[in-house]
Amino acid sequence: MFRPGTPTIEQLRTFLAVVDEGSFAAAGRRLLRSTSVVSYAIANLEAQLGVSLFEREGTRKPRLTAEGEAVLGEVRRIERSLAGLRSLVVGFSEGLEPRLTLAVDVMFPSSCLAAALQEFSSRYPTVDLTLRIEALGAVADLVLRGEAALGIAGPLASEIAGLDRRHIGAVQLVPVAAPDHPLARHETPNPGAAREQVQLVLTDRSSLTEGRDFSVFSPRSWRLGDLGAKHELLRAGLGWGNMPEWLVKDDLAAGRLVQLDLPEAPGGLYALYAITRPDTLPGPAATWLAERLGDLSGEPTGALFQ
Repeated sequence: MFRPGTPTIEQLRTFLAVVDEGSFAAAGRRLLRSTSVVSYAIANLEAQLGVSLFEREGTRKPRLTAEGEAVLGEVRRIERSLAGLRSLVVGFSEGLEPRLTLAVDVMFPSSCLAAALQEFSSRYPTVDLTLRIEALGAVADLVLRGEAALGIAGPLASEIAGLDRRHIGAVQLVPVAAPDHPLARHETPNPGAAREQVQLVLTDRSSLTEGRDFSVFSPRSWRLGDLGAKHELLRAGLGWGNMPEWLVKDDLAAGRLVQLDLPEAPGGLYALYAITRPDTLPGPAATWLAERLGDLSGEPTGALFQ
């Protein structure tokens, strides 16, 4: 039974050169090799693999066989992997992190996050990125425990010891409810009216906020760890609550939600910070990502963590 051999990297590159340049002679010029050397390399490759890669009869230019087409796809994958390996090793010499875990506060605008991550994947293709979306103290908790190298956290991060932090922007929070909710029936509800209605409150699973409430006005509160679930319950008229303006902007425009003018004046700016541990110096990828997230969220940050 025939057992294919293992081609060398030079043989695979010669094969790709012939395919890309369209002839053995052109491949030789690209590789600074004679046509006979290129032809000999391809013949050896075919012998090792046990297949004919090119049709040579009745054509002026070598044309891939069906087997050659199949081999081409695999060879291109190998070439991409080798390019990735080279980039990875170069990154090591430049101090680039091989992997990075990013924890982001759920209030951070998702469109800004998506744009930054798309740019990040193009700029740092060798960095293995893990993303965590969390609420309130959970982002800082992940950074403090060393499970995330970089966090984009809310205002709670400014109160927690053991973190390096840089302000990168803010999100506007607005109190909202469905248009048929009791609080939405009056242009300005009476003082204390919000206390009589169920308030939907975002909470988290970390111990950093255990026993603490943030902007909770009603003793009747439903605690949710998912901002998406809170959004749906608000639109269903099951309570009122603060939401990031970027998330409910379309609902407000379409009348699915209304902004409440409450005497207690909930809402306001929700500050955002890039946070790291002081004993862990952020690498080039983490530093770039923190700066880019700040730029996209509307507040250019300049150089962070310097």
